[in-house]
Amino acid sequence: MSNFDDQPAAEGAEKRQPRQSRLVKAALDCERFGRFDVTVRNVSQTGIGGQAPHILQRGERLTVHLPGHGPMRGTVRWVVDRRFGIETDGEIHIDRLRAAHGGSLPSADQSVEFRIIPPPTTVAKRPGLSLGAATPRDPHRSAWRER
Repeated sequence: MSNFDDQPAAEGAEKRQPRQSRLVKAALDCERFGRFDVTVRNVSQTGIGGQAPHILQRGERLTVHLPGHGPMRGTVRWVVDRRFGIETDGEIHIDRLRAAHGGSLPSADQSVEFRIIPPPTTVAKRPGLSLGAATPRDPHRSAWRER
């Protein structure tokens, strides 16, 4: 039995659509909260998963506004705190999402260039910072300047 379903999955039940990790800003419309912005974290052909500023209710019907798509109706299928999964009535086109962002939607499965950035070589002295013990000659002077 799933954490999010009341009934066990039936034999031969339709499998979940493959997900693609995306980070997209979208909006939802519902009766309780009106229109509000959400962050979509993964997308499939028939649904989205993401995070909202409000806690949605399972079974709630709402309108999904995705970049590159017209408004489409959807049903909240699961909720954990402010995270949610919505099954949409219409098909979601990943290529339209990418085109709406100028082709700059990075996916989690794309390779990203990794660079090691060396630490700074100059020492920054901050006013009022005392490093090291004060010399017995002058209790207000740090040994830092003498190094």
